[in-house]
Amino acid sequence: MSFFNAFLVGGLFCLVGEIILDNTKLTPGHVTSIFTVLGAFLSFIGIYPKLISYGGAGATMMISNFGNLLYQGSYMGFHEEGLLGLIGGVLSKCGVAIVSAVIFAFIFALFFKPKD
Repeated sequence: MSFFNAFLVGGLFCLVGEIILDNTKLTPGHVTSIFTVLGAFLSFIGIYPKLISYGGAGATMMISNFGNLLYQGSYMGFHEEGLLGLIGGVLSKCGVAIVSAVIFAFIFALFFKPKD
């Protein structure tokens, strides 16, 4: 059942993204930003952690989870260190993902050349 729930949640996010791309003049970069902010907002109101517990990988593999992690890191930093921790804790939960994305992008750029 967990595979079905992950497929349902991930598919719902993809469906919303495709509807936005097909019916508006927004670019994929705009939609990425919208989903990141949406993930942070859903985390703020307490829905995203419930979505993760229901959908598992279907919710954690989406770009909206990046917004969730940004919010969670800021929230945790604020409670541990106050206002300065709000700024410093932003990347504490998602730093590994950012560093690995940069490293893998560099490695793939070494082996693959873009087409003209």
